[in-house]
Amino acid sequence: MISTFINAWKIADLRKKLLFTALIVVIFRIGAAIPVPFTNILAENGIIDPNGETFMNYLAMMTGDAFAYGTIFALSITPYINSSIIIQLLSVAIPYLEKLSKEGEEGRKKIATITRYTTVALALLQSTAYFIYLRSQGYIVGDFKGFALVVEALAVILCLTAGSTFVMWLGEQVNEKGIGNGISIILFAGIVSRIPTIISSLWYYIQLDNTAYYALVPTVVVCLLAMIAFIVWMDNAERRIPVQYAKRVVGRKMYGGQSTHIPIKVNMSGVLPVIFASSILSLPPTVEMFLSEDKVEKFAGFFNLFKTSHWFYSIIYFVLILFFAYFYASIQYNPVEMANNIRKNSGMIPGLRPGKPTADYIKKILNRITLLGALLLSVVALFPNVITLFTNLIGAPMTLSLGGTSLIIVVGVALETVKQLESQMMMRHYKGFLD
Repeated sequence: MISTFINAWKIADLRKKLLFTALIVVIFRIGAAIPVPFTNILAENGIIDPNGETFMNYLAMMTGDAFAYGTIFALSITPYINSSIIIQLLSVAIPYLEKLSKEGEEGRKKIATITRYTTVALALLQSTAYFIYLRSQGYIVGDFKGFALVVEALAVILCLTAGSTFVMWLGEQVNEKGIGNGISIILFAGIVSRIPTIISSLWYYIQLDNTAYYALVPTVVVCLLAMIAFIVWMDNAERRIPVQYAKRVVGRKMYGGQSTHIPIKVNMSGVLPVIFASSILSLPPTVEMFLSEDKVEKFAGFFNLFKTSHWFYSIIYFVLILFFAYFYASIQYNPVEMANNIRKNSGMIPGLRPGKPTADYIKKILNRITLLGALLLSVVALFPNVITLFTNLIGAPMTLSLGGTSLIIVVGVALETVKQLESQMMMRHYKGFLD
């Protein structure tokens, strides 16, 4: 990976793209440190308990702690991610969106425009909820009422919405003029910015008067490195379905007669099942934050089930990851359509008849691969929970602020960026037929 970046730096065009991407990351991190007007968040950890399991902890992780300190990029890229997921799911249910998705470049441009408008709408909703929470917790300066309160609310909400929209624009600029996927790069920058916090927390555990941490901290570090290697292997693993194309004559030329394969990634759904599962499981703790102490005590047993230190949380987390993995695979892949495309191109899977037998075979392969991918994804996602449960049992509790979702995103973005650099270097080193 390091050699790839060194070789890319030697090419002037790629060097400009790398510098532009770095500039976008710097702008994002500067904006993540500028507070929103009328806010006064002076707590060391911001508005969020670092050991909590609420949806706000998830947002803080995705935004590089900008959400915890009420900065202009507090919402970061999360409205755009939610908008993209919503539009992608609606493309299956709404015929108009499904038609656009099949119209090529023009259709994709229209879907991108719809996604941007949806992003702004979601950013307005999230900004309003964020302002209400900050005001209820006393993080808003002044006790304004009437028209002054309206002006204050508009200033905070519009500032947060503009910040989220600007981050979306930064991501699109990386797509056009930089290296890698812009949205992924911004997510990567936010998560990586938490690494110093993770190092300081591990150092804090070592300084505690408990000899168990002298063995636990190095073990956790080794396990994290092993998980990174595991994610790299999982990201590159794929199942190849062989396809044989028959020879056919068109005019005076002969086409086909070749053997190829359909690659299906083991982790075809990426990090989405983990994001969906963690978002749903974080709702009960988030609701708990807004309830009075009497109601919290009344439903204490229910809320305890959704703490990461409880075994019930891990089981439900695992089940939800399986469910969303199959759900996403069913949206992305249509075995009948894949079988029809193979038949239309005069192809066949060796040993199978075209049509229904081919579709059934592809469906069986997809179900097996989805199950394997979901199981591998669960190993990564549940790793922090297992560490928490184990350390609680031995009387040396530890909480990792770097979850499985963060690891998958960071490693996945790094691999994707390196692959793009390698492909662009290959194009520039190709000398053509004249040499």
